[in-house]
Amino acid sequence: MNKKEAILSSALILLTEKGVHNTPMSAIAKAAGTGMGTIYNYFPNKESLINEIYVNIKVKEKSVFLDFDVEQPIKTQFENYLRSIIDFFIANPAYFKFMEQLQASPIITKESREEGGKSVAPVYELLVKGQQERIIKAIELDEILMFIGGAVLAYLRWYFHQSETKTTSLKNQTQMVWDAIKE
Repeated sequence: MNKKEAILSSALILLTEKGVHNTPMSAIAKAAGTGMGTIYNYFPNKESLINEIYVNIKVKEKSVFLDFDVEQPIKTQFENYLRSIIDFFIANPAYFKFMEQLQASPIITKESREEGGKSVAPVYELLVKGQQERIIKAIELDEILMFIGGAVLAYLRWYFHQSETKTTSLKNQTQMVWDAIKE
């Protein structure tokens, strides 16, 4: 791992454990095993560091869509997406904690949000196609995405606070979300 990756990794851990305001750059430098000057060579301030973590997570989210077969029925594609994005965050709990804390933060710049929005472009396209084929409700797509995002967030919050999860839980949640957006 190079110095920049060590800084990003250490910052992710500290920010999710202690929060933004309780994580000084000096603590990140110490955890990364580097000096303050090195951090500032890569990041002019904590906000730029946080934005890079945000964009990196969003870029990794795109990997969820790489194996999708667009020839499958819209319902199947949607169910696969929902399960895949939930599995992505279950496999990367620090990413979930970071996004949960900072998704709505004013620290995340407009440019970072625009870059991050690219991670949901395949879902957006799927929903557009579903609306054109009258499979998905004719509701503003931003509202549908907000609803789906809320369902993912609620499920993950629940999941991470369970001592034992049932395998049917995700299946049931997926079905309920589909039932809510289908025509």
